[in-house]
Amino acid sequence: MSTAVSASSSTKASTSSADNSWMTGNRRNVELVLLIFAGLIGLYAYANVDLALRGSLPVNLLAVIAVVTVLFGSAHIAVRIWAPDADPLLLPAATLLNLLGLAMIHRLDVAASIAAARNDSPQPSADVAAQLTWAGVAIVLFIGIILVVQDHRRLQRYTYTCMVAGVVLLLLPLVPGLGTTVNGANLWVRLGPLSFQPSELAKILLTIFFAGYLVVHRNSLALVHKKFLGIGFPRGRDLGPILVAWLLSLAILVFQRDLGTALMFFGLFVTLLYVATQRRSWLVIGAALFAFGALLGYLAFGHVRIRFEVWLDTWSYANDQGYQIAQSLFGLANGGLLGTGWGQGYPQMVPFAKTDFITAALGEELGVTGFMAIIVLYGIIIERGLRTALACRDPFGKLLAVGFSTVLALQVFVVIGGVTRLIPLTGLTTPFLSYGGSALVANWMMIALLLRISDRARKPLPAGAEYVKGAGA
Repeated sequence: MSTAVSASSSTKASTSSADNSWMTGNRRNVELVLLIFAGLIGLYAYANVDLALRGSLPVNLLAVIAVVTVLFGSAHIAVRIWAPDADPLLLPAATLLNLLGLAMIHRLDVAASIAAARNDSPQPSADVAAQLTWAGVAIVLFIGIILVVQDHRRLQRYTYTCMVAGVVLLLLPLVPGLGTTVNGANLWVRLGPLSFQPSELAKILLTIFFAGYLVVHRNSLALVHKKFLGIGFPRGRDLGPILVAWLLSLAILVFQRDLGTALMFFGLFVTLLYVATQRRSWLVIGAALFAFGALLGYLAFGHVRIRFEVWLDTWSYANDQGYQIAQSLFGLANGGLLGTGWGQGYPQMVPFAKTDFITAALGEELGVTGFMAIIVLYGIIIERGLRTALACRDPFGKLLAVGFSTVLALQVFVVIGGVTRLIPLTGLTTPFLSYGGSALVANWMMIALLLRISDRARKPLPAGAEYVKGAGA
């Protein structure tokens, strides 16, 4: 009898193992097909730019094809080897966004080159080469994280280390002789010929800190001390963390003149606080503090007031402070439903088209249809990140996945909302699309960590193992 039961159990385990192996292989095949599809779309867009503007294929097309194939092919191989159960949609979606950004940066490079030749000016350097180099650095770090971080739960050991490192990075641009002011915002650190934006790396470190802190203190933060209008409020001493996050956001706004980063960090913490405690009161408190901070910023700081007034009445400022957003709206209107086509619009007329306004440039040449497709790609990444959080078995991983998804969601909302005049312009970069190495590297690092959490969440438990809620926290 026992022999029969043992044989039956062995057969079930063997069948389950075979099923899991088949599902894993199928996921990786889906990822490979989608990755090839993303590569073909991105490279077609890159080649189409030169065909439209110069009537010939790019002279460096074969080199670009080789670099793109090696980079993203290596990323796929790394995921297949070290994270075989990870979500199959995250890597292709991020790759397609990255390649569309490269194509638009190349398109603006070509426009600048043609304008320089027409005016007998020196040829400008091609920013797409620098961006492709940064993409290579980002993929190397992506593979490094997939290889080194075998279990995301180990990151919780460095909760307070991440807090200290994140705060130091945020303060670095304020150090005399080290920080650099760009377009009125003191966000950059320059070391010789290189410059980087410390807040991009700080958002990863502070997300790890927030997740680790809330896992430990979520019970005390969830306690209801008194009710007002049917909403439970915690004890006064438990308000400390959210007040610190609020004051830190205001400090960023005051000293670095960066409204977008302040909004992102504060929104991240309030979201994680709500997810950890399931208390709606934190959303009410967070909204009240945000409203008060926004009013205080409007009354106290001229640059905040100007951005708000430009948002309300863009056309009265269209020749000075509102010139960027006015040109952005003109470009989107020119694109219409289906767009002008690659190389057929005038995205070079929009200031900072490679950075803050790259979505406006893409919206003109791809139209509302292409613009919505890009938003859907972001939606896929965010949805898969939240799905990973739901599937994750440990609370730290859940909060970490929610945190990274929230960071991406807030950036996309703030940037696209500002470009389309849905909200006041704040000045964040568009993930994966905008020109800039710091943001690109940080975003690919977040995708790597999401894949690592996803792989852990989807990996079947060993035979006979039973998950205990809270294990690994």
